[in-house]
Amino acid sequence: MRSHHTVSSIRAAEEATGSLLTDGVLMRRASGGLAAVLLNELRDRCGAVYGTRVGIVVGSGDNGGDALHAGARLARRGVFVVALALDPDRVHPGGSAAFDAAGGRWATTLPADLDLVVDGVVGLGGTGPLRPAAAAVFSRVRAPIVAVDLPSGVDADTGLVNAPAVHAAVTVTFGALRRAHVLAAPQCGRVEVVDIGIDPGTAELVSLSDADIAQEWPVPGPSDDKYTQGVVGVIAGSDRYPGAAVLCSSAAVAATSGMVRYVGSAAGQVVARHPEIVAAPDLATAGRVQAWVVGPGAGTDDTAEDLVQRILATDVPVLVDADGLTVLSRHRDWLAGRSAPTLLTPHAGEFARLAGHEVGADRVGAATDLAADLGVTVLLKGRITLVADAAGPVIANDAGSSWAATAGAGDVLSGIAGSLLAAGLAPRVAAAAAARVHARAALLAAHGVPGSDGDGPGAPIGASDLLAAVPSAIREIRSTATVSGRR
Repeated sequence: MRSHHTVSSIRAAEEATGSLLTDGVLMRRASGGLAAVLLNELRDRCGAVYGTRVGIVVGSGDNGGDALHAGARLARRGVFVVALALDPDRVHPGGSAAFDAAGGRWATTLPADLDLVVDGVVGLGGTGPLRPAAAAVFSRVRAPIVAVDLPSGVDADTGLVNAPAVHAAVTVTFGALRRAHVLAAPQCGRVEVVDIGIDPGTAELVSLSDADIAQEWPVPGPSDDKYTQGVVGVIAGSDRYPGAAVLCSSAAVAATSGMVRYVGSAAGQVVARHPEIVAAPDLATAGRVQAWVVGPGAGTDDTAEDLVQRILATDVPVLVDADGLTVLSRHRDWLAGRSAPTLLTPHAGEFARLAGHEVGADRVGAATDLAADLGVTVLLKGRITLVADAAGPVIANDAGSSWAATAGAGDVLSGIAGSLLAAGLAPRVAAAAAARVHARAALLAAHGVPGSDGDGPGAPIGASDLLAAVPSAIREIRSTATVSGRR
């Protein structure tokens, strides 16, 4: 598990070091780590260090000082280093002196033939988009950019990517990860953390690794049967629009080894796809389940309202998605008396209907507030999925690509998460694990690479392709840890 910290916690941790901060020790550690990353990038990209060419765009704060000190180290290794100061009268004095002493050069424009460019414009204190002068400089940059702390133009706490903002190939940060390193992951590129000896304490935003998910994923033990592994009920789709029913139910089958019950008028299509699913025309004949999924493609009329209300009146975990969320936005009071867990999985539009306002720039705060207001767990969909509840820190999952942005993909996510709820996982864990597998399945189906976002290897997929890749995604993630018996 990785922790992602706020600006205030990072600054407090730096100030707590006392003389290490005031005497410049932290800056020397930071610039040394930055220089090491830059040297490795030059070796990897150019095959050598000596004779390579690096440009530095320098702002007026400590961020620029880190970049200049690092530039001095590179210059002493035979790298041609040129710096452009956006405000020459406010350049960090210590960094400037070190850069000059090492033979660094200053310019008013950056050469076109650089191997790397360092973004040393603004760090934690930066807000809003790039200023016009900086935007003009970066608009002409064609070399890969290494950002110091954060890409300039990205908000450190919310991850808001302003326009314009720097798009980094690599971001080098110091001491600990910032929130934006996961919330704006596509803008940050690969993130390298340099240890400078600070401790920002407990974070309210975390991200999980494959190994974390693997340790939680339910697998059958020696004494398990189809009932003890979890029975999930799915209410989705209709005979006229069976797609959501098939996708959601099929995903539940693929996710665990328990049992899936389907309730609805698309029973024929669902069973034709998966004969192991037990179908029923209505709730009265559905049988017992350990969790319900309700809403995908289920409609928003009076009949749908009755179903959602009846499902929420049960004493088992319930996942509400899609049309079910639209119904729930009109009857939020139905959640008030629930003692069993509830997981809501809105995209931005559904969130707005539930909360009565747009998500806004602070997605972490928005998800946290809605979860607290309704007393539920919220999975806020997006390239960076957020899971919030009252039990612990918000969990962020970077999908690594946007291949899952396709019609019906949300139905697959609901089926996976619902099956994990039925297997006994806590809602926050079920949601985070489902998001991780869902994202990996999309990547596998597209034959993509993490971070490609369509501009690298990969090809467009449909939700059926994503669904077919779910078992492979689970196997790939579970291969990162040894899991024996039930977890």
